[in-house]
Amino acid sequence: MNARHFTLGRVALLAGAAIASGCSDNNNSSAAPTVTFSSPATASAINYGQSLTLSWTSTNTASCTASTVSGGGSFTGSQSITGSASVAPAPSAFPASVSYTLSCTGPGGTTSATSPTITVNPNILSTLSTFTTIGSTYDTAAGGFNPYGLAIAPASQGLISKGDLIVCNFNNNSPFPGGTQGSGTTIVGLHSTPAANAGGNPYSIANSAELQGCNALALLPDDSISASAFGPNLNPLVSASGVVNNPFAADSFGQPWGEAYVPANASQSLPALYISNVSGTIDRITLNESAGGDTQAGFTEIAAGFCGSGVPGAIFAPSGLTYDPSIDTLYIVDTSSYSVVAFAKVSAIGQDGVVVNGNCTAAGGATPTPQPTFSGPSGSSATVIANGGQFNAPISAALLSDGDLVVSNGDINNPAVTNLAFEISPALGFVGAPVQFDTGNPGALFGMAATVDANGNQLIYFNDDNLAGSNNFNTVNLLSK
Repeated sequence: MNARHFTLGRVALLAGAAIASGCSDNNNSSAAPTVTFSSPATASAINYGQSLTLSWTSTNTASCTASTVSGGGSFTGSQSITGSASVAPAPSAFPASVSYTLSCTGPGGTTSATSPTITVNPNILSTLSTFTTIGSTYDTAAGGFNPYGLAIAPASQGLISKGDLIVCNFNNNSPFPGGTQGSGTTIVGLHSTPAANAGGNPYSIANSAELQGCNALALLPDDSISASAFGPNLNPLVSASGVVNNPFAADSFGQPWGEAYVPANASQSLPALYISNVSGTIDRITLNESAGGDTQAGFTEIAAGFCGSGVPGAIFAPSGLTYDPSIDTLYIVDTSSYSVVAFAKVSAIGQDGVVVNGNCTAAGGATPTPQPTFSGPSGSSATVIANGGQFNAPISAALLSDGDLVVSNGDINNPAVTNLAFEISPALGFVGAPVQFDTGNPGALFGMAATVDANGNQLIYFNDDNLAGSNNFNTVNLLSK
């Protein structure tokens, strides 16, 4: 074979191999595209206000387009060929069924996939309608009106039984009835079953000048009570047997006005207390509980700049601290701007990590102050999740079983509809209609706490400082199904 014949034969061989492998320009055998939802994997149900994660994969595709049924949320338009998205359905009636469709196109054509159906039930607050009076918060031995702080006991220790409702009174006993704003010094307990409270009255836990103006409580696992004491500018720790201690006396507070306890978790190696102050700061006290007591391991001011003003009975400051351990997020009720603020990944926020621009002076002392903005090393972790609407100096909050909040008005400006409570979704803000917890005088609602019963039903406890019954005593009440 001469060189020319060898060359031509090699070219023919290569051409034949190319045709056999499908590399010809005339090839029309491109594979058809596929698309699959991996989340949600099965049909399921959520409450209005909750978000869900959509996750999908596709093959042999170049582009994908999303669509959903009415009320399904913002899953529309161009999407990545593989990815995920958080969607918060917002149907107009309940229960509702929503699903999501993804159409993907490639050289081999177009194909579509539809997610399993999600049933959207009403928001939690709209399903609760039964009000029950648990008992009076008036300490018959030491007095005390205007119940502010409220927490649920996690264990049985000392004077306290697991599930008891622990309350502190913001006012003292003089003049009777009602007392003087910010002069209360008592902490009391109530059993969660009304009949278990003798004569409807609470039992006394502590009475001390170091608790003056107590306005918020958080209970530690051993039933130690962390108390925001506005008057002496302290944050005492009261044992389950009623002994008042001050392990944090060396810390610099700015008139404590909110409390939340956070156990050690995957995000936070040590348990901690978060404390808000009328001065506009948020503090973190880390605790060394393993040392045989509730000793302090560290103190960090994680945020500054919230607006704070007023006097007892009309204070505008960050309050209602509520922690969601499932997402390591701290919620703050900003009474001054009529807002709810979320600090995501709060355990990672360092010294002055969030700088709040509350525009406190720009409003000339009027309320509400403007919606705050945020800067600082962790400024991006702070967001406003609800603002304005029917809020009127909101003051307290509790975490519901689905991750939403229930938030109550302080009514400092005497609105047309008094004593409203709202459900706030981190994803959607206000959800459902507000519920009127008390039809009497404005400003009746303060401390709130939420839990579920043995059957998983939502329970919301709240303090009501309107004078109730012939004894003119304030009460703890329950909202349930």
